[in-house]
Amino acid sequence: MTTDNLLDRLGHLSTTSLVDAEPRLRVLPPVIRPLVLGRHAVGRAVTARANRDLMSVIHALREAGPGDVLVVDAGGDDRAVAGELFATEAQRRGLAALVIHGRCRDSATLATLSLPVWATGVAPHAYAAQSPPETGVVLDVAGIAIEPGELIVGDNDGLLVGSDEEFAGAVDTAEAIEAREKGLQARMLDGASLFDVMNYDEHLTALREGRPAGLSFQS
Repeated sequence: MTTDNLLDRLGHLSTTSLVDAEPRLRVLPPVIRPLVLGRHAVGRAVTARANRDLMSVIHALREAGPGDVLVVDAGGDDRAVAGELFATEAQRRGLAALVIHGRCRDSATLATLSLPVWATGVAPHAYAAQSPPETGVVLDVAGIAIEPGELIVGDNDGLLVGSDEEFAGAVDTAEAIEAREKGLQARMLDGASLFDVMNYDEHLTALREGRPAGLSFQS
């Protein structure tokens, strides 16, 4: 599978289907939420360890290009590390997304941009820009490692990190999961019960009898 083909297929898959298909994919902390719902992003990580300062973030932006996801570990949660001018430049450069383990600001303007933004929240004031930049490093985001160049996939439900190989190993199964679930949902919208398409009774009986069991849906 070519890189372009992998990225294109990932662009049509939800994080839920991908992580169901490949549990080794890393899930970033759920406190990092989309600023605007309904956005989906796929790209390669460009990393910045901000250390409660803006210089690393600005430097990483200058290093980033089309299709990249700029991932920032702010180092603190009381001030913002990106606002409207930063995000506008990121959009101009063709970045796929901005992911901040920390806060952003100018959220009303950021919401009007096409650039998807994930952050822990907003704050009106920003850190200073005084420390030497620290970019292109492996980040530790609440115990989740993010290496430069790794793939990031994000949507309403969260953010996944993994290698090309891990995502490539997930796409076939994830596509099958989504096709099956769309079919099951269509049946339910036509009137079928959830319990008509799920082996709940058999699963419950096996659990009560101490036998190996697995809950599954029937296409």
